[in-house]
Amino acid sequence: MNVAMLIAGGSGQRMHQDIPKQFLNVNDKPVIIYTLEAFQKHPSIDAILVVCIDGWETVLQAYANQFNIDKLKWIVPGGLNGQRSIYNGIKELEKHIKKEDTVLIHDAIRPMVSSEIISDCIRVCNMRGSAIAVIPCAEAMLLKESEDAAVSEIERSSLVRTQTPQAFKLQKLLWAHEEAAKRGITNSVASCTLMVELGEKVYFSAGSEKNVKLTTVDDIEIFKALLATREDEWLK
Repeated sequence: MNVAMLIAGGSGQRMHQDIPKQFLNVNDKPVIIYTLEAFQKHPSIDAILVVCIDGWETVLQAYANQFNIDKLKWIVPGGLNGQRSIYNGIKELEKHIKKEDTVLIHDAIRPMVSSEIISDCIRVCNMRGSAIAVIPCAEAMLLKESEDAAVSEIERSSLVRTQTPQAFKLQKLLWAHEEAAKRGITNSVASCTLMVELGEKVYFSAGSEKNVKLTTVDDIEIFKALLATREDEWLK
């Protein structure tokens, strides 16, 4: 099986809105539904689990029913941070799927994830055991000396910008989180960084500049523009 695990446990404080950013309405549809639809429509995705912010589980299920997201099988509560939220998700999956099945961990607030990105993530994970959606680093990168100054650069050709989905076999994820607990690693920012902190090699799959993460109000405006562009393409 290929199971998508959407992480929607954050409160979105940087968005400065009254409701969590994953539930903001854009063109009469919640952000998380755009993301769910991408995995719902993909023929290789068998089921979806959402790690949801506490208190919004019923709202999420109601939206899923309204928009016919029938691949959504499980909703579990988020944790104190992203690492704990992912752990909650994989422990629930352990009850339902095989340890050799593939889990695609994806930010619920990356609603523009394409079918091609999902397919390549599955392909690379099946070949190499892991897959991290990445894009090249096109900007000049400076190493901060202080909050407002730099005196050195980092060669951008040696860097990539990570996105989601990030795919691993369930067995590997369970091992990583149990090993992290033994080593006192409690707040790694992503699955790929957790693996690297544990000394594991991770492999790259295709990302996209369009696969934007909605963190600020500016990102919402970019999302709206991308939606308008996509709708224009459908009209041609």
